[in-house]
Amino acid sequence: MKKYTFFLLVLSGLMACEPVKTKDIISGQFAHTVLIWLNNPDSESDKAKLEAGLKLLIENSDYVRSAHLGVPALTDREVVDNSYTYCLIVTFGSKEAQDKYQVEPVHKKFLTDCKHLWSKVLIYDS
Repeated sequence: MKKYTFFLLVLSGLMACEPVKTKDIISGQFAHTVLIWLNNPDSESDKAKLEAGLKLLIENSDYVRSAHLGVPALTDREVVDNSYTYCLIVTFGSKEAQDKYQVEPVHKKFLTDCKHLWSKVLIYDS
């Protein structure tokens, strides 16, 4: 086992010196993209509450495989919509797993605890 561990350490050290030649692949067959517009987008308190709720949801869901929580990158192109406050992308192993997530207690709790914070939510599933 020690030789194997040593090999991995050496290999990882060598790889750190090389340029990245592969792309990160998002885990999961089903992507759930949620755009959220807060009622009070300048309220640090509301942002903190929403972020805490989303992090609890992500960390405690039995079905979320991977997640990204972000804010608009403020890229300046005609086709880019920067009007939302937060973007959440979560992935699932299947549509069936996403269906179970929708009724999962931690997801329902998030909705109950945080829905008063937003004025609009737009979802794209793929």
